[in-house]
Amino acid sequence: MDDLDRMKANSGPDTERGPGTTPGFEFNHPTIISLLYLASCITGVTAIVGVVLAYVWRGEAGGGWERSHYQYQINTFWIGLVGSVLGVLLLVVVIGFLVLMAVAVLVIVRSVMSLLNAQKHEPMPDPSTLWI
Repeated sequence: MDDLDRMKANSGPDTERGPGTTPGFEFNHPTIISLLYLASCITGVTAIVGVVLAYVWRGEAGGGWERSHYQYQINTFWIGLVGSVLGVLLLVVVIGFLVLMAVAVLVIVRSVMSLLNAQKHEPMPDPSTLWI
């Protein structure tokens, strides 16, 4: 059996994830925003692009699962921004470094969780939470 025959044999209804989806990594809108947030750990500015896209795409959200991701990602941005400002202000008393590290970990974890759920087309369990 060659590769084409295997692909045909594995393309039945059992292998489909849903209408219009393909197996593998999908670049849907919530995924793009999560990737921009993760890239901001290196670049620092892509989170701004991500939150702007989240606000714009929130109005165009097709499914309920997307709407929950946009709210979760908007909250993630504001948590990161407020936490970073607070951390920088607290650098004077040395505890700021710990605050900045905690905020970075929280933003990364929230972004990865959103990314994983977006790949499965599942809504975020509690999009309004400030934690995980």
